[in-house]
Amino acid sequence: MPADRLSLIFSALADPTRRAILARLSEGEATVNELAEPFDISLPAISRHLKVLENAGLISRSRNAQWRSSKLEAGPLREATEWMEKYKRFWDASFIRLDAHLRKIQNDPEDPGAKQ
Repeated sequence: MPADRLSLIFSALADPTRRAILARLSEGEATVNELAEPFDISLPAISRHLKVLENAGLISRSRNAQWRSSKLEAGPLREATEWMEKYKRFWDASFIRLDAHLRKIQNDPEDPGAKQ
């Protein structure tokens, strides 16, 4: 996956309003008016947020008569999660090593800093 696509995804996710919109869309499709309801911002501002989410591939938008609805597209979230997973494995391994080291220190009576 190109780094620029990942940058678009993380940039879109960086905003709390956009994350809230994605959370709402995880429950099902919604119109701009429905998505704007819980926020104290204008419809054009919501539309700009939707455009960012759409450009990142996180949502798709469709038009049915005069209604325009948005739908969550989970694929990019999976891509971001897969990218982060290697760092999770790194931190998990680091914590396992730290835990082993702390156990050794606590149980080693020859170590002057060991717990007696």
